Amino acid sequence: MVFPEAREEVRVPDGVTVTLQERAVKVKGPKGELSLAQVHPRVALAKQQGAVLVTCAMARRREKALVGTVAAHLRNMVQGVQEPWEYRLKVVYSHFPIKVKVQGAELLVDNFIGEKSPRRAAILPGVEVKVDGDQVVVRGIDLGNAGQTAANIEQACRIRDRDPRVFQDGVYIVTKPE
Repeated sequence: MVFPEAREEVRVPDGVTVTLQERAVKVKGPKGELSLAQVHPRVALAKQQGAVLVTCAMARRREKALVGTVAAHLRNMVQGVQEPWEYRLKVVYSHFPIKVKVQGAELLVDNFIGEKSPRRAAILPGVEVKVDGDQVVVRGIDLGNAGQTAANIEQACRIRDRDPRVFQDGVYIVTKPE
């Protein structure tokens, strides 16, 4: 049984530079710089004209999936250093008015269901959070950090020990990047 080579090509537009080291990749663009620290030892990266080639020789099913995963991470990095990823969240309440504010590396949700202590959500490095009335905007060049910050905010306002059909208060993700 012969296993074919798995390969994917990631286009690199003008204004974005990709630097390959042994098992690491750095992507630099107009909005910032990102790095992918550990690429799997079976996955090889090579630069071509205007693209990065992700390959794996003798690829079985798992290695094909690895090639696709590394290529997807590179595409997200290239897109992120050009235009930051953006999540939009909406503050919803019907019982107690919620106040949301950014304090340092945390987002505080005050008066959630009448609780005395604020709920806290961690803001990961490289992510900017803005609160505008009942809208919360999460922006960052790293898709993973931006998405995890939005998830942290949504999870901090999870309802426990109450009927979720009645208590629908919280901060919910409304739009995700495509």
